Amino acid sequence: MSLEFSLNQTPPADAAVDCVVTGAFADGRLTAAGQQLDAACGGRLAALIARGDVEGKAGKTALLHDLPGIAAPRVLVVGLGEAGKFGPAQYLKAVGDAARALKTGPVGSALLTLTEQAIKERDAAWAIRQAVITADHACYRYTATLGADSPKRKHTGLNRLALAGSDDTALARGIAIAKGVAFTRELGNLPPNVCNPAYLAEQAQALATAHAGVECEVLDEQAMQALGMGALLAVARGSAQRPRLIVLKYTNAGDARPYVLVGKGITFDTGGVNLKVQGGIEEMKYDMCGAGSVLGTFLAAVEMQLPVNLVCITAAVENAIDGNSYRPSDVITSLSGKTIEVGNTDAEGRLILCDALTYAQRFQPAALIDVATLTGACVIALGKPATGVMTKDSDDLARELLDAGTTAHDRGWQLPLWDDYQPLLDSAFADVYNIGGRWAGAITAGCFLSRFTEGQRWVHLDIAGSASEDGKMGMATGRPVGMLSQWLLDRVA
Repeated sequence: MSLEFSLNQTPPADAAVDCVVTGAFADGRLTAAGQQLDAACGGRLAALIARGDVEGKAGKTALLHDLPGIAAPRVLVVGLGEAGKFGPAQYLKAVGDAARALKTGPVGSALLTLTEQAIKERDAAWAIRQAVITADHACYRYTATLGADSPKRKHTGLNRLALAGSDDTALARGIAIAKGVAFTRELGNLPPNVCNPAYLAEQAQALATAHAGVECEVLDEQAMQALGMGALLAVARGSAQRPRLIVLKYTNAGDARPYVLVGKGITFDTGGVNLKVQGGIEEMKYDMCGAGSVLGTFLAAVEMQLPVNLVCITAAVENAIDGNSYRPSDVITSLSGKTIEVGNTDAEGRLILCDALTYAQRFQPAALIDVATLTGACVIALGKPATGVMTKDSDDLARELLDAGTTAHDRGWQLPLWDDYQPLLDSAFADVYNIGGRWAGAITAGCFLSRFTEGQRWVHLDIAGSASEDGKMGMATGRPVGMLSQWLLDRVA
């Protein structure tokens, strides 16, 4: 995590911190805490707003120094936008704006008073929990592979954040989810020569060792071969990095059927024989973000000590190319017994997932959710803001996840998996073809997975757009840990 968090119930003017954060609306009105600060400094805040030195426009921040009557040497005023439009999204933006404004510089500790601002359709617990997650996300720093003398290693700036409020449970849950998000981001950002299948297995084993009630089992290539995971192992054939199937179990709900999360863990994707030649291959370290997000969600659930049974399955494979690589037109036999004709070796994620989803059914899931950076088509359809949500027969589960995403501001959008699309996967030589052609690529990928989840309460999350930012300075986002963690919270509410 990037920050230490605590709760504060003292008047903001008396807080012993380096900076107090308050908010102003576009029309010049201050929040309740801002009004208290203004009264303490004899109307100085209102005067600065009136003459235009401080703006309430969304995205604006103003750092003020040595206001009389206020113990903190600095006050950061964050623009909240139009009062009539202020809601959860604007609140979270303001929290993020504040954290980014203080991320570097002389402020080491701050008090965030925005949590006391009324949030439409949300309660104080939500405001505290989401403020922790948002602020920690904004202050994330990647240093794992920087040189020992890199200036970026020198941490000056915010490291302790107090939140106005008194809900210890909300704070603890926010910290737990923030840890899960940070864990996911770190795994995604690591280079593929570090974060390979063996490394993911080591991280899962370390997680199990550090937490009571958690077990970890790692299946190697021989164990998967004995089970008959022909689809997953076909993808792995061309790489010197050997595959792992990682199974984490958390038991905290007696004999209840578990929720099962399955993550795509392609630690680097060359495309195989269908080599990626149209750009973007340098970002293929993010092809394991589905695995990273289910591991992060698992960590969050364990840290929250949720009364659930949870199984996390990570299919960790590198899709490389050599003389032993699988080929277009190969026919492979999956763990389910269904045969698959390979139409494109760059549609490898669904091949490792189909075996992992079949394996997951031995746990008799109460709900089965897979998470994968599966298709560029989903990015074309939904862009970066939304995760693609798909199901064949479990619209109720899809709605639960969509609602959780709305609450956590980690949103998704449902795409159809109608039977009309299934013929696009027909094959003359096998039970199913692994690609569906030019049209509806995200949907036909979901249709493929539906062939291996019949009879299950199952949803597929395509995070190809939402899992990472664009460009060489972009990083993993940690999504959809927020959505999945909120969904688990909703199950025990």
